[in-house]
Amino acid sequence: MGEYNWTGYLAIIEIVRKLGLKLHLSVCFHASEEAKVSLPQWVSRIGESEPSIYFTDRSGGHYKDCLSLGADDVPVLDGKTPLEVYGSFFENLKSSLSPFMGSTITGLSIGLGPNGELRYPSHHQVNGNTQTGAGEFQCYDKNMLTNLKNHSEKNGNPLWGLGGPHDAPLYNDQSPLSNGFFTENGGSWETPYGDFFLSWYSNELIHHGDRVLSLATSAFKDFPITISGKIPILPSWHKSRSHPSELTAGVYNTVNRDGYGPVLEMFSRNSCRVVLPGMDLSDEAETLVVGITDSCKRTGVVVTGENSLVSGSSVGFEQMNKNLLGEDAAVDLFVYQRMGAYFFSPEHFPAFAQFFRGLSQPTLSLDDLPMEEDCENAESLCGMNRYLQTA
Repeated sequence: MGEYNWTGYLAIIEIVRKLGLKLHLSVCFHASEEAKVSLPQWVSRIGESEPSIYFTDRSGGHYKDCLSLGADDVPVLDGKTPLEVYGSFFENLKSSLSPFMGSTITGLSIGLGPNGELRYPSHHQVNGNTQTGAGEFQCYDKNMLTNLKNHSEKNGNPLWGLGGPHDAPLYNDQSPLSNGFFTENGGSWETPYGDFFLSWYSNELIHHGDRVLSLATSAFKDFPITISGKIPILPSWHKSRSHPSELTAGVYNTVNRDGYGPVLEMFSRNSCRVVLPGMDLSDEAETLVVGITDSCKRTGVVVTGENSLVSGSSVGFEQMNKNLLGEDAAVDLFVYQRMGAYFFSPEHFPAFAQFFRGLSQPTLSLDDLPMEEDCENAESLCGMNRYLQTA
């Protein structure tokens, strides 16, 4: 098993402290091709001999950018379970960075799956190609199949535990609603079997998130910092009855069922914030963002917003402005992705600067401006605070 070396991080934290700035750390348990960050070598070596530690699709393809949640309780990492390794990581981070916790370091975002999000890797690149269909169920590794088998036998339907839906579409199926599992009317998703499988599949995901966030909140309970976790935005086919992209990713959300409520209730139980991407997206994504933020209000979960694209598009900035400053805005903190060469380019930075100034000095009509003598009673307007970070 690897050792933790915080030397480089401590140097950066000290620079930030001297400048009087704050840090929100992202704790990642996943790899990223975009950032050219892989899983630790000792984990990858284990995966070579024991590929069942990875999520697996129906054809036997492995997703190797994070561990399968089916292995959470299995001692596959040099005799330890992934949950035990996550817990020891939190404890090591706490002891190493404790002098800065609550002062320079004000929050932690905890990785919960692919790209840090609480979901299955139902949409990912296969053989270098990005998939454009509704995705595939990721329940075919040895440990997930064992869990499904045990669950089906416990519920008196052992034949339902032999695998995932046989009539679910493949990655690149451009018409997932035309026949089979996701058919709009009469599809298997509406049958007792469909409800059994989708309930199990989504509950396994929620249970995983619950356990990881519980480990984090327990480790850092003595520090005045916020703990966050990220959920996905999956707008494809959201206007259909079955919402196939959400179902394959593990969110049991359909025309007849609210799949985000149980997820957010889990965040609420752990006193954690939700990181919600898609603040720059419109159309179906906007509808989805509004629905999720409404659910956050009902469950008392604080929202940290993120953009999904870095394009410098005026439309994207207008949408972010709407989500952050509109009458129904529910975002407490906004993280702008992502700092790098393009961020400071002439094609992007002027538009970002204008967007940022708009957050600090929102445009008000003359009727909205307080009179000088009314400033004491208009503190929220005269002294408006906007919380924005770049990542």
